[in-house]
Amino acid sequence: MFISRYLALLGLLASAGLAQAQDKPKTCPYDSAHFNLFKPVPRNQLRPLRPDRPGVTESPFTVDAGHFQTETDALRVVNEREGTSRGRELKVAYTTLKMGLSRRTDVQVEMPLYKVEKEREAGETDWQRQASFGDVAVRLKHNFLGDDQEGPIAMAVVAYTRLPTGSKTGSGAVEGGLIVPVNIELPDRFNLDLQVQGDLNYDREQGKHYARVMPSIALDHEFTDVFSFLAEGVTQWDAQRKGWRSSLNLAPIFTLNENLQVDFGTHLALSKEMDREFFVGFTFRR
Repeated sequence: MFISRYLALLGLLASAGLAQAQDKPKTCPYDSAHFNLFKPVPRNQLRPLRPDRPGVTESPFTVDAGHFQTETDALRVVNEREGTSRGRELKVAYTTLKMGLSRRTDVQVEMPLYKVEKEREAGETDWQRQASFGDVAVRLKHNFLGDDQEGPIAMAVVAYTRLPTGSKTGSGAVEGGLIVPVNIELPDRFNLDLQVQGDLNYDREQGKHYARVMPSIALDHEFTDVFSFLAEGVTQWDAQRKGWRSSLNLAPIFTLNENLQVDFGTHLALSKEMDREFFVGFTFRR
């Protein structure tokens, strides 16, 4: 029921976004300096839509002042492996709501609406199943360089705190971290994205926090104004496991108009205990 509703919502948003397409030229697309939350940037002066999704490597660009943006995992399936344990997660309508506060700053709230978590030991046939609302996160992004794309390089810092609202499917304690994304605009409609992320996560079974470091690099190419493709390498290390775990992430992206993007993709595990993921989602700006 959840899946059908949100796939239907995706179709409605696509129809609404296409209906809003405008042929009017932008008069001054990067003039955002004197606008704020209570004085929104005019719609004909909005910067290009640059969401954080679909990759792990996020965008250093913020939402224009006074505007809202939603980035949603309509559906994500995650297969996990750790030692002899096997896990599977189904995430539905994992939504990030964003609001532009000023020229270079936006505030974000992650709303994980529905999560099913299953786990079993190798050789067992029965799954232990939990389902609930997920852990809510509050994020603040501030751009230090290139938010108005006045140069080929952009950089930002994202700070976040995740709250233990997810009952038995959540982490069980407050978590937090810092993310530093960098974008480099290359010739011929290529973009290179680099990121370093540091987290303090919580292990419910051991009852303690542990550190994680996760660098990533992504390259995307805009084949047309509508279609682009993302290839991304991600690796991570944490204090609970030995060695690094890596994945290759691939995602086609469809920009239907200046306010609507649809994407889907996969995370291909390059290490034995790295998660394998499949997802479909969208971004909508208002």
